[in-house]
Amino acid sequence: MSVFISINHQAVLKTNNNHNGWHTECSLLQNKVVFHIKYKEVSHCLHGRYHELAPHLVPMDYTNDPDVKIPLALIVNMPELKENPFRNRIVESFSEDGQGNLSFNDFVDMFSVLSEMAPRELKAIYAFKIYDFNVDNYICKEDLEKTLNKLTKEELTPEEVNLVCEKAIEEADLDGDNKLSFADFENMISRAPDFLSTFHIRI
Repeated sequence: MSVFISINHQAVLKTNNNHNGWHTECSLLQNKVVFHIKYKEVSHCLHGRYHELAPHLVPMDYTNDPDVKIPLALIVNMPELKENPFRNRIVESFSEDGQGNLSFNDFVDMFSVLSEMAPRELKAIYAFKIYDFNVDNYICKEDLEKTLNKLTKEELTPEEVNLVCEKAIEEADLDGDNKLSFADFENMISRAPDFLSTFHIRI
C-alpha cells in the first residue's frame, strides 16, 4: 500500500513563437510535483517521530487532522538535523507560518523533499529558499557570505569570504544585477551535478 505526497509550487513558463509573426506567451500557474513514499514510512515512522518530539502536544490519533504545530527549537534538535549548520533555515523554509513551527504536513513535506527519491527540480527550489536568508527571492552577496561562513565554520578570513562571494556572483549572475535569481541559481548548480546529491537526510 502506498501514499502520494503532493507539493505545489508556482512557476511561469514563457514561450516565444515568431513563426508567421505570431508571439505566444504561455503561463503555467501551478506545477504539481508528486512523488511516492511508502505508506508505512509515512504513517508509522514519520508520525511516530513527530509524536516523539512533543508527546504532550501531538495526539496519536490524527483522524480529525488536529491543528498542532511543533516549535522550531524541538525540530532542530532531531538527530538528523542538529549537526547541520543550516538546520534553522531548513526548518523555517518548510514552515507554513514562516516562524519555524511545523505542522505534521510541514514535517512530512520536509522529509519528503530531503529524501533521496525527491526530484532534483524540487530540491533546487528548497535549496534556493534555504540559502535566501533575507527571504527576498534572491541570493545576494550577504546571503552567500552567511552560507559560506556556515559551510566553513567561519574559518575563512573576511577578505577570503568576500573574494569567494564576489567570484561566485561574477560567474553565476546572468543578468548583471549583482545577485542570483532562481534562474541564475539553477544554471549554477546544473554545472555542479553533485551539488544536490547530498541534499538529503535519512530517517
